[in-house]
Amino acid sequence: MTDKRVLFVASEMVPYLPENEVSSMAYESPRMVNDRGGQIRIFMPRFGNINERRHQLHEVIRLSGMNLVVNDMDMPLIIKVASIPKERIQVYFIDNEEYFKRKATFSDENGDLFPDNDERAIFFAKGVVETVKKLNWNPDIIHVHGWMASLLPLYLKKYYRDEPLFAESKIVTSVYNKGFEGTLDKGMLDKIKFDGIDQKDVAALETPNYSNLLKVAVDHSDAVVVASEELPEDLKKHLDSLSKPVLGHVPIFEFEDAYTNFYQTKVLS
Repeated sequence: MTDKRVLFVASEMVPYLPENEVSSMAYESPRMVNDRGGQIRIFMPRFGNINERRHQLHEVIRLSGMNLVVNDMDMPLIIKVASIPKERIQVYFIDNEEYFKRKATFSDENGDLFPDNDERAIFFAKGVVETVKKLNWNPDIIHVHGWMASLLPLYLKKYYRDEPLFAESKIVTSVYNKGFEGTLDKGMLDKIKFDGIDQKDVAALETPNYSNLLKVAVDHSDAVVVASEELPEDLKKHLDSLSKPVLGHVPIFEFEDAYTNFYQTKVLS
């Protein structure tokens, strides 16, 4: 992986949020690439339950300040950054008062999904791309972890298709069993179509549930990693029908060589 540039985009990640399958692999995979001589950038949302003081987040003024349009609304983009000291790894946080200030990640205290999770996912995808453009950093691989990051492949392949910075980038999506119950806002399809994305590319999101969101993600990815031992049946069937590289599930204690080999022989070949 020497000198390969890998952009990791994650819904959640340790040590900033509690440990689970997504947050652990979103940490372990960039650590592995970093250890093997690759160059990495990591992005995640700046959820309000991340302790800014403890993790020493600070705003990057030169990257903040632009507005992103979500469903015809101008939403200010704030970029924060922090370092994971023992690994010397930097993490960029996508922030916005409206979407990310509340002291929770995806659901309220009753366990109900936030009604604007669809807009938060759109904002996050656009925020990552616009920030990487400002950094002028062209990744060889873009690896997506977690459902709130799952619109990134779609937006890169459609909304940003003419952006030269990503012309050679290969997109990998990790598919996890950890999703959400129910559906996101039923108007999600129209909000994505507002960005000039064709209905046929997102037809699955007429029902914006977890499986359909991930189907859209893998359909617009160049390769897929099965990151959980068990997956929803309809999602498993969809993965079986793909004619692109798919890495089957590998336990976390064996993943390093498997991911490196997959990146080098299937994704970049």
